[in-house]
Amino acid sequence: MSEQSKNIDPEEQSRFDAFAADWWNPDGQLRTLHDINPLRLDYITSVVNLSGKSVLDIGCGGGLLCEAMAAKNASVTGIDISNSLSAAESHCKLGKYKIRYVFSSPESFAITNSRQFDVITCMEMLEHVPEPEPIISACATMLKPGGDLFLSTINRTASAYMTAILGAEYVLKLLPKGTHNYARFIRPSELAEWCQTHNLSIQDISGMSYIPILRKAVLKKAPTVNYFMHARLEQ
Repeated sequence: MSEQSKNIDPEEQSRFDAFAADWWNPDGQLRTLHDINPLRLDYITSVVNLSGKSVLDIGCGGGLLCEAMAAKNASVTGIDISNSLSAAESHCKLGKYKIRYVFSSPESFAITNSRQFDVITCMEMLEHVPEPEPIISACATMLKPGGDLFLSTINRTASAYMTAILGAEYVLKLLPKGTHNYARFIRPSELAEWCQTHNLSIQDISGMSYIPILRKAVLKKAPTVNYFMHARLEQ
């Protein structure tokens, strides 16, 4: 087994391959990503001025966050292991942004990109891999000292099961059925421990609430279901 394939779930990869043609449809299967993308960008830019920064987006999919960060004059690289990269590259050509897209896992990419990035983002991705901690380790390797890491994922709580799986996938049909696996949801304490193990100090943990009727997301204090985490590589 190659290094790149060790931490990849083939079923998850196939699922996201199937989304490739729909990434940039704001009313399609991935509409919630379009709806939460402004809050993701706001969370990042409330801490970091992205202008002139070297940024890596891990699990970039079709490039929604990559393009939003490029619009803030960041030098953006996006990596993914799904066919969604084709959608990212095609859409990028339609616009004015110069974004580098690479088919790679973070673990493999880290081998040749040590201490290269001021900012790394990994949003809505950790809950889709068999082993999240090696990704945190890769992030720590690729960040410059003092660099910022922004993560978002889903807490492993009863509320998260009710909201992110039963509610979002089965009742409201905001996401395709089977998008999430409750066993892979990650408690903030677990994610914080992995960060601290790899010399990343926790700066903030904030919850995120999605309001379907308004099609927007807002920050909340409690990380009951979806949450953001900001960590910084110690110098």
